[in-house]
Amino acid sequence: MKKLALPLITLLAFSAYTLYVMLHAQQSLLQFGMQLMSSADTAQVVIDLYILAALACIWMYRDGRARGKSLAYLLPFFALTALFVSIGPLLYLVLKALDTANSASTTA
Repeated sequence: MKKLALPLITLLAFSAYTLYVMLHAQQSLLQFGMQLMSSADTAQVVIDLYILAALACIWMYRDGRARGKSLAYLLPFFALTALFVSIGPLLYLVLKALDTANSASTTA
């Protein structure tokens, strides 16, 4: 359960904040992204985040395949990562912790 608490709390808090921001935003997510990419300094941060997101997707793919998960199982995490960067990996960690806890309780 220790492996579940931190990613779950982070996922819930960040998802709630993201929802709040999106509901109160003055522009769409796409417009916001285009605005960020129009300046070299903010584009650098966006590119940096998406490099990290790509690395997270590679890790999720390798970890998921090692755990016997199909590509179809992993695709929603990749899509969430492409849209919201950290929500995809956080959800993956939460479900992995739940899966591990369920596996441990069934074998005990």
